[in-house]
Amino acid sequence: MRFAPTAAVLGLLALTAPSLSAGMPSGWEPGADAKRRIAAIKALDDAPGGPRLNAVIVYDPAAADKARSKGGVGLLAGRTVLVKDNIETADFPTTAGSLALAGNATGRDAPIVARVRAAGGVILGKTNLSEWANIRGNRSSSGWSGVGGQTRNPHAIDRSPCGSSSGSGAAIAAGMAWAAIGTETDGSITCPASANGIVGFKPTVGMVSRTWIVPISVSQDTAGPMTANVHDAALLLTAMAGSDPADPATAEADRHKTDFTAGLAGASLKGVRIGVMRKQSGPLPGVNRLFDRVQADLVAAGAVLVPIDYDDPDEMYRDESLVLRYELKEGLNAYLAGLPGTPKVRTIDDVIAFNSAHAEQELRWFGQDTFIAASKLNDREAYLKARANSLRLAGAEGIDRLLADNAVAALIAPTAGPAWPIDPVTGDHFISVGAGSLPAIAGYPHLSVPMGAVEGLPVGLSIIGARWDDKRVLELGAAYERARSAVLVKPAFKRWSE
Repeated sequence: MRFAPTAAVLGLLALTAPSLSAGMPSGWEPGADAKRRIAAIKALDDAPGGPRLNAVIVYDPAAADKARSKGGVGLLAGRTVLVKDNIETADFPTTAGSLALAGNATGRDAPIVARVRAAGGVILGKTNLSEWANIRGNRSSSGWSGVGGQTRNPHAIDRSPCGSSSGSGAAIAAGMAWAAIGTETDGSITCPASANGIVGFKPTVGMVSRTWIVPISVSQDTAGPMTANVHDAALLLTAMAGSDPADPATAEADRHKTDFTAGLAGASLKGVRIGVMRKQSGPLPGVNRLFDRVQADLVAAGAVLVPIDYDDPDEMYRDESLVLRYELKEGLNAYLAGLPGTPKVRTIDDVIAFNSAHAEQELRWFGQDTFIAASKLNDREAYLKARANSLRLAGAEGIDRLLADNAVAALIAPTAGPAWPIDPVTGDHFISVGAGSLPAIAGYPHLSVPMGAVEGLPVGLSIIGARWDDKRVLELGAAYERARSAVLVKPAFKRWSE
């Protein structure tokens, strides 16, 4: 059935669609805003005959009252936040999209969720994701989970929302919350931000706690904000950031956290040297034209562009693959073993067995080959060697060397290609665009900001910086937003082919 928005729904979309300006509009009231967000979920996610985005798994019907009570409280002052469903919240189950964890109500807030609440944020609900954050098997379809079904891209509902934080990206593009929290191991915040036409920020690994988040990689996992503009991403990060005694990676976070919004409004590109990763812009003419326009905008704003000649080393990806699988087994076993209550699964082997026993629901579209391979890994020496090598190639010999040798403040490239058609039978159809694996493997900050669209499909610009240089990366993103000449597309809520 084709979705034809009524006048009432069109009015709702005008009120809830992402705002590109910082802060809230004049007369904004948190309770009324939360009420409109819930109405957007009902109309765009759940209503028969609507686009059925499947971005939100569950929401709090009392969120408007909670937002009203928090107006003026803390940094977030009643703003609504959706949380990816691999992050624990005390009020909703945490499933990682898997039927093996259906009903997994831990009664705990992950520390980052507790920080958001303490800052006056209202947890509106949980977003769908690629099951197990897209690590279960090859040929997966981004945005599909056994619990939530297939998330759709608001700009073209027959196109992929990309990455495992797909529900978070689609929900913000559709105006279902002020912000969302996603997680990334390699591309799972930045790719859905790019494909859905929003801002996504993967902070330095260790800036925010990973405690009580379903893990993949202790080396690369991080949560991060997904928002309508850079200012809002910086504001949510300010609320989330900080050290957590239970997560050793965050030992330095308190020294590096700050008010990430400070200075954004006046951030300038004048005289800033920026490295342009042209080889990573990919083969698509439309993406390259957008990237050319970005460079023209940056030069017009006073930036000095420096061409970067870089080729990704194959061994970096080879070693990353081993690292992720080894750490998946170790981390997931520890997480499942520590769950309160009586979950159906306590080890990765239990999950594999569960999926096999429920193959019709879980394994119809793709398998669990990555889980099976991970379950068999035991060579710690090989793992440690692979981690040291991948980190060296992405960090010291990758981003660090490119920044230093070219005397640039940051690196830029397109984030990803336009969204491809959803295809659960043969899986995702990624095109080789972007440099996101470098900051993912190194654990460095990576911001995706909308830079335009190709045939109505959004594409993001990546801004990549040095470790702990999160604030500078956000400043450059805010400055680019002001310099951007492209007119950004709004969600169409229909099939791209229509």
